[in-house]
Amino acid sequence: MGFSASWSTLIRELEELPEDATLITPLSHDQFMISGVQEQRVIINFLDRDIDPNRPLQRDQFETMYRRITDERDGFELDRLPPDADPYPVIWSVHPRFEIDEEQGVIIERDGPTSSQLIETQPDKDVADAERTEPDLAVYADALLLIDVLERHDVEYLEGMETPALVNIYTLLSDVQRNANELRQEVRSVLLDRLHHDQPVAGQYGSVQRTSRRNRSLKDDEEVLAKMEAAGIDRERVTSVDSSKVDEALEVVEIAESEVYDIDESEYVRKADVNEDEKESRLQGLKDQLAAAEGQEAEELREEINELEDRIEELTEFKSGSSFYTRSQADP
Repeated sequence: MGFSASWSTLIRELEELPEDATLITPLSHDQFMISGVQEQRVIINFLDRDIDPNRPLQRDQFETMYRRITDERDGFELDRLPPDADPYPVIWSVHPRFEIDEEQGVIIERDGPTSSQLIETQPDKDVADAERTEPDLAVYADALLLIDVLERHDVEYLEGMETPALVNIYTLLSDVQRNANELRQEVRSVLLDRLHHDQPVAGQYGSVQRTSRRNRSLKDDEEVLAKMEAAGIDRERVTSVDSSKVDEALEVVEIAESEVYDIDESEYVRKADVNEDEKESRLQGLKDQLAAAEGQEAEELREEINELEDRIEELTEFKSGSSFYTRSQADP
């Protein structure tokens, strides 16, 4: 397939994108939207630029990018791009046969369908407009109780609080942390199936990306020692004291623990018990209080909630600062 045919396919794919479709560049991770598609150019709009966010991308530049991609058997290396040229490969990734591989740092032509740098930054309208429901989650119940306690005490001055109040806050914080971490792990397992190529995916309150961690564990002792000795490393240089074997020895010999261990003791608070009945009673009271709100009181409550949500969205909106675009004369 030549450039003309590929360009026609790309134009068609761009025209079929949703109005709020957002793309992200692989190098600078700038987010932009397609604001215009024409036969001779594509106009994009950067989301994190306050000054001159609009930028036209010319057809001949896309052709240059196409030649470079198709001329390279293993893909065109993204770090060879001139300044300000990274939107070109991103838009080419919308084409069903071009893909950005961030792990390898290339954009490459494939024989079959590929993924693109398309991300969703707008909340689902159906979800946003849906009626609020109470989730049957432990972390939700504990969070409600925690909010109630925090609102009834001056937690900015902990030293002035009574001990029972501090115990309540500590217990609820512990429960929220545990249940939130369990839910976070469940959410993470689902997200792992949806994220790929270290591509950040943004939501209303932040963004996530898939990363990898390299874990190591030694093979069998004799195998490791044999390899080291074969390489000229003395056995004594790579052997060390095993604490578990030391503990076993301490049980049968008269040696004080302090003679073989440096011991550093520290004090900490541990949650000993949770009064589930009291938590459930208080939680039900909060639910009844919210359900009983009617008339002017209920309207004022809804207005306060809406104002709070707007304020949270304003405070959590991501802006990387102003940036300026100077058109480069170099081809991408």
